[in-house]
Amino acid sequence: MKAAVAHEFNTPLTIDDVPIPAINENQVLVNIKASGVCHTDIHAVHGDWPVKPKMPLIPGHEGVGVITEVGSNVSHLKVGDRVGIPFLHIACGHCDYCLEGKETICPDCKYTGYHIDGGYADYCRAEADYVVKIPDNIGFIEAAPLFCAGVTTYKALKVSKAKPGDWVSIVGAGGLGHLAIQYAVAMGLNVIAVDTGEDRKKLSLELGASHFIDFMDGKPDEEIQSLLHTGVHASICTAVSEQGFESAYASVRRGGTLVLVGLPPDDMPLPIFDTVINGITVVGSIVGTRRDLEECLDFASRGKIKTDIQVRELDEINQIFDELDSGNITGRIVLDLH
Repeated sequence: MKAAVAHEFNTPLTIDDVPIPAINENQVLVNIKASGVCHTDIHAVHGDWPVKPKMPLIPGHEGVGVITEVGSNVSHLKVGDRVGIPFLHIACGHCDYCLEGKETICPDCKYTGYHIDGGYADYCRAEADYVVKIPDNIGFIEAAPLFCAGVTTYKALKVSKAKPGDWVSIVGAGGLGHLAIQYAVAMGLNVIAVDTGEDRKKLSLELGASHFIDFMDGKPDEEIQSLLHTGVHASICTAVSEQGFESAYASVRRGGTLVLVGLPPDDMPLPIFDTVINGITVVGSIVGTRRDLEECLDFASRGKIKTDIQVRELDEINQIFDELDSGNITGRIVLDLH
C-alpha cells in the first residue's frame, strides 16, 4: 500500500510502498478514504515533545474510511462500516481514569499516528473498541477533521463549564479555533474571537462570533474588559505563544475558567497570586473521549458545524507541512485518499 513515512526526526516524509498491516482478533482494518492533517503531526515527525513517537512512523490521526476486515472477537462492527480512527488509539480500560470516563488521560493510552501508525496511508489498523462510526449524512472529507480538531474544541468547551448565555473567547481562530467558534455558538454561548487578519475576521464573524479582536491592533484582554465591563466566563486558548496565553488569562473574569488546548514549545508563567485571589480555574484539555466524539459528530450531522477545508493529495505532504509551519492555512487540510 502507499503511505507517507517519517524515517527519522526532522527529515522530509517519503512516499513508500509498505505492507498492508495485519490485524489481531480485537482490531479492524480500515481502508482510508480521507485523512486530516494536524499540526500535531508536524510535532510528531520533528520529535518536539518530551514523549517521543516511534520511528519509522506513518503519521495521521484524523483518518476515516471503510472497514475491510474485522477481528474474530469483534461483534459490534462489520465490513463496510464507515468509521474514523481518532487520536486516542487505545486506553487500558481498567485504571481509575478509564473507569471514571477520563480515558484520554489514561497513563497507558496510545495515540494514533504517534505510538501507532496512522492514517497517511491506504490502510490503517485500529482497535475495534476505539473507532467511532460516522453518521451517514457526513462525507469522508467533512468527517476527517472532526476526529481531532472537532472533538478537541468541543471537549474544551465542555471542560470550561460555560453555560448558554455565557461569554467565551476563542484565542486563535484557525484550524482549531474556527471549529470552536461553531461549537460554542451551537451550545448557546456568546463568542469573542481573537486572532489577526481580515481573513480570520471575516470567517469568525460569518461563523457566528459576536466580536472579533485583532491582537495586532491592541490588547485583546483590555478590549474584552471594555466590551463586557468584566471578563469572559471562559477562554479557550488554542494559541501556542506566550502573548496569546497571557492575553487569554487576563481576559477571564473572576471565577472564570481558562482552558488550555494549544501545546507550546516552552513553559508559560502562571500568575499564582491573581489565580488564587480571583478564583480563576486553569485546566488542560486533550482531545476527547469516544462519547465526546459521538456528540461532536452529532452536531455536524445536524448541520451545526462546517469545517473550512482545503483538499490536497498525499504526495504534497511535505509542502503542506511547510505551509502549516508558516501559518498560511486558515482552516484544515484534508488528504483525499479515495
